[in-house]
Amino acid sequence: MTDLWLISVPLDKTSLSSVEKLKRTIAKTNLASCCKFSIPDLKVGTLDSLLSMSDDLSELDRLTESVIKKTCQCMREVMEQSSDKVLENALANGVDLMSYVTTFQWDKAKYPTTLPLSSLVDNIYKEVSQVESELKSQAVAYNSVKASLQSLEHKQEGDLQTRSLNDIVKREDLVVSEYLTTLLLVVPRASYAQWERTYESLSQFVVPRSSRKLYENIEGGVFSVTLFKRAVCEFRAKAHESKFTVREYSFDLEEKQQQEMKQLGVHKKEQYGIFVCWLKVNFNEVFVAWIHLKALRVFVESVLRYGLPVNYQALLLQTDKKNSKKVKEELTSLFMHLDPTATVSKTDVSCDVSGLCQPEYFSCICFHIHTNMLEIS
Repeated sequence: MTDLWLISVPLDKTSLSSVEKLKRTIAKTNLASCCKFSIPDLKVGTLDSLLSMSDDLSELDRLTESVIKKTCQCMREVMEQSSDKVLENALANGVDLMSYVTTFQWDKAKYPTTLPLSSLVDNIYKEVSQVESELKSQAVAYNSVKASLQSLEHKQEGDLQTRSLNDIVKREDLVVSEYLTTLLLVVPRASYAQWERTYESLSQFVVPRSSRKLYENIEGGVFSVTLFKRAVCEFRAKAHESKFTVREYSFDLEEKQQQEMKQLGVHKKEQYGIFVCWLKVNFNEVFVAWIHLKALRVFVESVLRYGLPVNYQALLLQTDKKNSKKVKEELTSLFMHLDPTATVSKTDVSCDVSGLCQPEYFSCICFHIHTNMLEIS
């Protein structure tokens, strides 16, 4: 798994020298790759507003990552028969997610840099919240159709006690008149002989030699028997005593259910297309917003940590999970001059903030971008 580390350092001589040393070290040891992460000049505002915004950005970051994960999960669940297509649909501005992050460019049309930081944050919050709300309603609508269809399909595939008999019973198998009716019974395989021997005696109003075996499997068989309507209750009770199960059956109702299942199948297909399209579009929107949000966090923290005038450089480090610890140690060592109180031991503090991991303290600004949703399996 790939790890991404978004770092920010001031543009003083010592820090720039450390950046060059970092680039040489990771190139020589193949610990990571490094590229610039472009963040435009944004409106700074007041110190108080930045301090307040730092907390707001942290909360919004957790929310946004949560919505991304939920959207990914929905993609996996909806594309159950073609999970390989998840990666094809989980794109950002038409490219794969890793490429988007490593070549990030601020979208000035969508997030104008002329707006105050608070307005940019508010716009992202509204966008993410709307997607979260719509995701719930879209998922409920699709899953409702899916569940209804699965329920009807299950009836087609259950045991003889519960499964649909529509593909077993033909209209000519049933005798229905003013006085006569046909019952369908499930008879265990071991009780075939008992059934043939006793069914006519379960009621004096059974039509002799009217029983026919319509279907059988390893469980047993479905038998029909014709009798007078007035004897149905008596016959049903005595059949139950002999372990013969009378199946409720209506040809018209079964046909209606078959038609309903066909309609639900068509409806599910339509809903599938609509939902996948929605997921694709809105995953893109939220992911793009998420990376802009991370850029905002880097900007705000850089101003708070390094002061004014704004003078910093943002870099994106890409490394393997197994090399992350060495990269963290290298960062702490190279940029110790920015905060002598930072120690390697502090980086062992567990991260309890999703997405951008600030509790894991470094001498320079360093945010870990979790990539578990970038490498969808």
